[in-house]
Amino acid sequence: MAGVAQTRRGPLLRAVFALRRVWYRLRYRRLTLGRDVEIRGRLRLRRGVRVTLGDRTRVNKLVRFAGPGEVRVGADCLLNATWIGAWTSVTVGDRCLLSDCELLDNDFHNLPPELRHAPPTAATRAPIVVGDNVWIGTHALVLKGVRIGDDSVVGAGTVVRSDVPPRVVVVGNPQQTVKKFHD
Repeated sequence: MAGVAQTRRGPLLRAVFALRRVWYRLRYRRLTLGRDVEIRGRLRLRRGVRVTLGDRTRVNKLVRFAGPGEVRVGADCLLNATWIGAWTSVTVGDRCLLSDCELLDNDFHNLPPELRHAPPTAATRAPIVVGDNVWIGTHALVLKGVRIGDDSVVGAGTVVRSDVPPRVVVVGNPQQTVKKFHD
């Protein structure tokens, strides 16, 4: 009997995900969804952000995107309660795990004291690039201009403010490399 229930549930779940994809495409004109994207949670797009989610990417809980920039998420990724602020661009590679973290390509203000109340300049923004098979842990914060190398791990609560090489684990504030994966 359990096998019959499993057999029925597969097509039913696929139909539910297909309906959700249609609904989100209608709701957000600037959203592009790849084949078989699974939206188990909710998506929220604000301020004209353009978002592309790759094939078979899974969305759990509330995943938020904001800003006038562009977000590209590769195939086979998991976004779990993630917030991405894109004023230029945020690119996430294939097979990435983003868990309750924030990626912000903007400082939102100028650093020099005499310019702090002026509108932000181009110096306050820089693109973020996350390589393939990267895992970003809960409450991690990835700041503007950062590149995270393939196969790396960003530990929970880490503030990433400079580039992360491939195949390492970084933790802390400021970030520190605590492990290297050897081939």
